[in-house]
Formats: sequence, structure tokens, C-alpha cells
Amino acid sequence: MAVLIVPPLDLSYPTLGAQVCQFIEERMVFGPGSLSGQPARLDDEKRGIIYRLYEIYPQGHRLEGRRRFQRGAIEVRKGLAKTELAAWIAGCELHPEAPVRCDGFDAYGNPVGRPVESPVIPMMAVTEEQVEELAYGVLKYVLENGPDADLFVITKEKIIRKGWNGTEDGFVVAVSNAPGSRDGARTTFQHFDEPHRLFMQRMRDAHETMLQNMPKRPLEDPWTLYTSTAGQPGQNSIEEDVLAEAEAIAKGEVDDPSLFFFRRWAGDEHRDLTTVENRIAAVADATGPVGEWGVGQFERIAKDYDRKGVDKAYWERVWLNRWRKSGSQAFDMTKVEALKLNPDGKPWGPVPDGAFVTAGFDGARFRDATALTITDISTGRQMLLGCWQRPENVEDWEVPEDEVTDLVTDMMSRYEVWRMYCDPPHWTETVASWAARYPDRVVEWHTQRKTPMAAAVRAYVEAIDSGIVTYGSNRWIDTLIQHMGHAGRRELKLLDDQGEPIWILQKQDGRLEDKFDAAMAAVLSWTACVDARREGAQPRPKSYVPRRIY
Repeated sequence: MAVLIVPPLDLSYPTLGAQVCQFIEERMVFGPGSLSGQPARLDDEKRGIIYRLYEIYPQGHRLEGRRRFQRGAIEVRKGLAKTELAAWIAGCELHPEAPVRCDGFDAYGNPVGRPVESPVIPMMAVTEEQVEELAYGVLKYVLENGPDADLFVITKEKIIRKGWNGTEDGFVVAVSNAPGSRDGARTTFQHFDEPHRLFMQRMRDAHETMLQNMPKRPLEDPWTLYTSTAGQPGQNSIEEDVLAEAEAIAKGEVDDPSLFFFRRWAGDEHRDLTTVENRIAAVADATGPVGEWGVGQFERIAKDYDRKGVDKAYWERVWLNRWRKSGSQAFDMTKVEALKLNPDGKPWGPVPDGAFVTAGFDGARFRDATALTITDISTGRQMLLGCWQRPENVEDWEVPEDEVTDLVTDMMSRYEVWRMYCDPPHWTETVASWAARYPDRVVEWHTQRKTPMAAAVRAYVEAIDSGIVTYGSNRWIDTLIQHMGHAGRRELKLLDDQGEPIWILQKQDGRLEDKFDAAMAAVLSWTACVDARREGAQPRPKSYVPRRIY
């Protein structure tokens, strides 16, 4: 059984968890589903999570009575009612009688809970429609069908807590990914549903804006909750950041952490998924002590793995809570991330000036992005030199050609460039001008040629798998890794020598806004590097003019 719980339990911290759990079971109901409308019941694991989420600093501490954790995160497999748990917690944070903040200690030293004053609670997902269908929708149902429905005004967009005189005294609202819409909010609690889906820049901006709102209500001790399933590595999602922080806490790299993190997944002992029996055991392991909700549930999930066309990586993500690249994702991002670090676990340095390199250039002039990547021929280290991306929600935009040409000129002067492979569409005249200026070094390499492109991608994947390519650290490293994660695969109706379909790069299904031009430039640069090694390329001899000494 694989579980990550950080920080470890420390019984010196009291908790309001018992009071919150009692309140949930007395005043909340189950959301839509087989148990809809019945009184809420917490299993032992959820009860333990709530106890941890509501830990406070003990008497005598300088922060006596304040919340220990400013953020909490729960990452478990699909179908374990984590969204319903988030809705119950949000309902408590909104309720005018819920004991969710410390109001002092009784004569026995136990904390006494109180409700939040004028709560402001945004609940965020990828789109507002998704929020309304997921956590917000569950909370709406819970409060509408619970014993305290008369305390609230409930609509599709907003849930208002009534004050003593019937006026608004706090609210919950569904929000999506527009950061400006939350700027200035006086938040007391907020929830991010499925943050593994929050990876685009505007989503990250919204998340950052919302976090920066939290210190505005210090008397209400605001906090943030994330509930998620495992995502795709390398997408640069919010959940990926939270998981990385939790792993750093587990390694002892963070003092006095402000994040509580709970994750359960199927352990490595369930690596073999070839039989239904093995998959049932893996699903049971990822589920934990709560077990099946109904007889045969695990068997049905396990058998779905054999369905024709199933995305097995997605199946592992949602049912085993394992971080896996999608079947449509081009590169193994766990390996790519590892190739940023040297054997000592530190980032590789940049490609040094004067190195003998190859380059790759790819991009669109008016849409998506344009990128220039180099590869050190001797070491295999790659580095993105520059990338121009069309801003979101901007239609009338063009890559500044003069800046691109200036970067190419700088590259040619800083490095010994053997060849630069350029995908010419959209840049035909510009590439021709570079070729005239740097004869024999600038080469047109058309990526729409399917068979050569598939061979180039295969060679690059083999380089990643074997670790002979690495990624140098500079200001563009995150962009390069992000584009690598965005790259998808398109299988062709041709087979390789192993009888497997060959494939080329494309955008992943349903992800038209993702850009992967830097990844394509990296493939071109690596292809040129392989050609240079095959031909035994050597740096050009330095020419000089003798100077007469008088």
C-alpha cells in the first residue's frame, strides 16, 4: 500500500477535526448518487484527513489557536467521493454554526470551535460549467436537501448565507480561470477541483491571484483545499507543483511546512497488470480501507483495462492514481524531467559559449509559437535559446522577425554551429536569407515528410530512453519542458521493423491551445546532432592572418 502523508502526525497539535466531523454527520447529507439525501457518514480515512486539515497550534505557542496548515491537498483515485468531501468541508466553512475556527480553549485545554464571519468561498475548476457540475454542484445539492436549507439562498451561480436580518452574510461562488475576476476577493476558504487539469498559463495566473488574496482576512484564518487525481507528468499543472512540494517535505527539505498532503496509490508491488486478478489487487490497494462500494466493483474496473481502444495510461491514472503520460503524449515526461539533473541531483549547466553545436528551428509566424534549440554535439546537452509564443486571446499577432534573426545571428557568433535544421513553411524567405548569410550551415528540413519525421522522432525518443540527451539549465528550460509535455503523437498507417506503428508529433487530442514548437525544434536539433556524429563532423579550423612584427 503506497501512501504519502506529510507532514507526519504530531499529537502535540490539537485539532477541531472531531467537532467538524460531528457537524458534517449531523447537518450534511450525501450528494447526488445512490445515497443522495441520506445523512452524511464519514469513513475512517476521511475522518482522519479532516482531523489533520483542522489541526491548530497548541496553547502557549505564539500562534496559539491559529490553523497549522494554510493549504491542504487530497490526491486519491477516481470514485472515492473526494469531491463530496470537499463539498462537505465547503459547507462547513460557509455554515453560520459550524465549528471551523478556534475560539479559545476550554478548562480541559480542548479547542472550542466557532463559525467563520462573513465567509467568501470561491470554488474553481477548468470552466465554470465544470465547477457547477462538480464540487459546487454537489454542495448546492447538499445544502438544498439538508436540514438547514432555510439558512441559505441557493442559485446555480451562487450560494448566499443569510444573516440574522435576512441579508447576505457570506457566499460561495463558482469560478473558472479568469484571474482578474478574483483579484481583490476577501477569501476565507477556497477549493480547487481536479488541479491536475489546471496547467494553462491563465489557469496558473488565476491560481496565483487567488492564493495572494488569502492574507487579506487574517482574523478568519483563510485556507485552501485541493482535491485531485493523478495527472500527466510534465504538463506543469497546479497539482504537479503541489505534489513536488509534498515530496520536498517528505525529504526534509521544508521547515515548518504550511501544506498538509495526503496521497494514496497502487504501489510498485502491483506493477504487473497483465491479469484481471492482478488489476483487482491494484485497484484495491489504490482504494484503501474503504473497500468496494458494491460487490464486483473492482472486477468491473479491472476488466475495462482489456477493452479495445482503452487508454491504458489514463486507466492507471484514474483507477490506480499513478502519474502516467497519456497514450496520446509523445514523450515520457518522468524521464525528461530526470534528464534536467546530473548524477548529483543538481541541474545541468548551460551549453558553454564556443561549443560545437547543431540547431533546430520550428514554428509558425502568426499562430502558436516559434523556437530555436541547440544541441552540444559532444555531450548531447540541449538548450532552448529562445521562444516566441502568441499570447492567449490575441488574434492579430506576428512573431517579430527581426528578433528571431538577431537571435540566429547571436547563436552563430557565440557557438560553432555545424548545421541548423529549419522547418521552412511560414519562414521560407527568412530561412533563405539565413542560408545565404551562412552557406552550408542553414539547411531546410521539412517536418511534413512523414517517414523521415517519424524516424527523427524515434531517434529522439531512444535518446531520452537511454539518457544520452540532457537538458541544460537557462531561462528557457521550463518552456522547453512544457512544450515537451504538450507534444502528442499521431500514429501513421506504417509499421517499423518491430511491427509497431510509426508516429509523428502533433497536438494532443482536444488540446489545440497547447504549443509544442520548442519540442519540434529539439527533435530537429537532435537529428542534426546525430547526422554530425555519423559524418564525423569537426569544428571548422580557425582562420587567421599573420601579423608582421617590426
